[in-house]
Amino acid sequence: MKQIKNISVGFLVSFLGSIPLGYLNLAGLEIYSKSGIHNLIFFLFGVVFIETFVIYFTLLFAKELVDNKKLMKIIDFFSVAFMFILAFVFYLNFNKAEQSQNYLQEYLMYSPFVIGVILNCFNFLQLPFWTSWNLYLLNGNHIVIERKLKYYYIAGTLMGIFLGMFSLIVVLQTIFYKTNQLSKSILPVCIPLFFIVLGSIQAYKVYKKYFKLPVLRT
Repeated sequence: MKQIKNISVGFLVSFLGSIPLGYLNLAGLEIYSKSGIHNLIFFLFGVVFIETFVIYFTLLFAKELVDNKKLMKIIDFFSVAFMFILAFVFYLNFNKAEQSQNYLQEYLMYSPFVIGVILNCFNFLQLPFWTSWNLYLLNGNHIVIERKLKYYYIAGTLMGIFLGMFSLIVVLQTIFYKTNQLSKSILPVCIPLFFIVLGSIQAYKVYKKYFKLPVLRT
């Protein structure tokens, strides 16, 4: 069924996209460790609230881009650069994790929901992230967004974001946050490497699409 496919694809993309240790996850970790799971859930609701509008409008925008071949070419090249930029950004985020945690303590006096809303409003990387992913999924016919089907996709992405961030934060608090060993050795390598692999795959697809000459038959 198209509904199940949309939910599954949306969940998978958003779940994996929410796992890297960005500043939103660090804020959630700080809230969870200082205020408990109840406030963490409200913080994630705030994040998801803003994400709903971002995903919806980038999905509509991506649908219009499909028919614009010149702009699609620009987006294809941008998506390659975007994956490598993400690898670099997440690598820096891991190196600055301890400083970010200390900085985020000042936000704990406010409502967790408001904190989630405000911090996600400044998460500008989500715009090219969702535009690139939505274009990729639409071009590959991985999702269908006619009529009400797009809402199944959006619902899947929101569930993936919530559960992805929640799972990572809880795991970090119970294991990594105490030992601080895995976050220093494995995660700073694996997460950037994941985006480098995605960027390399996308670069190969762009090469085949725009530069590889067709074979002439005699």
